[in-house]
Amino acid sequence: MHKAVLVLNQNYEPLNVCNVRRAIVLVFDGKAEVLETHPTTVTTPSRAFASPSVIRMVYLIHRPRPRVKLTRREVFIRDHYTCQYCGRQGNDLTIDHVVPKSKGGSHTWENLVSACKPCNHRKGGKSLRDCRMTLRSQPREPRAGQYYTIERRLDETVTEGWTKFLPGFEPVGRMHGLNHGLSFSPN
Repeated sequence: MHKAVLVLNQNYEPLNVCNVRRAIVLVFDGKAEVLETHPTTVTTPSRAFASPSVIRMVYLIHRPRPRVKLTRREVFIRDHYTCQYCGRQGNDLTIDHVVPKSKGGSHTWENLVSACKPCNHRKGGKSLRDCRMTLRSQPREPRAGQYYTIERRLDETVTEGWTKFLPGFEPVGRMHGLNHGLSFSPN
């Protein structure tokens, strides 16, 4: 009942990932149809059902384009796990406020960058001009890619039955011992 189920919109656009229980409820309510199944079955006292793996909504769901959630992990992904001051890559990064909070800096995409510990310590609570440091790139809010809502909810690997519904979807490899999550397009 806890296996992941890919939820597609009526036009086959990936919408979400849910569990088997939620998928079965959507199917029985007539809101979705089963396209692929897991090799396991779900049994009730009176019947046994093939466990859904991919379902498609019967009606088109209109939803706004998702926004990338502002978290440490997402800042590191946006910055490619690279210090935005010296260019050092690694898994021992911190988050730095470009305009320090003590000087009125906000906790926003445009004011947060990945920084290695030496650069973050060197900058401290000073402005970039005061510490004579420069940013490698201007921080901005990343746009969620086509598969953003799905890749951030996966707690297991994509099953074989999902691949034909997710064209161009490929997991990102490991770097410096970190799993960078799944790829998403910048536009």
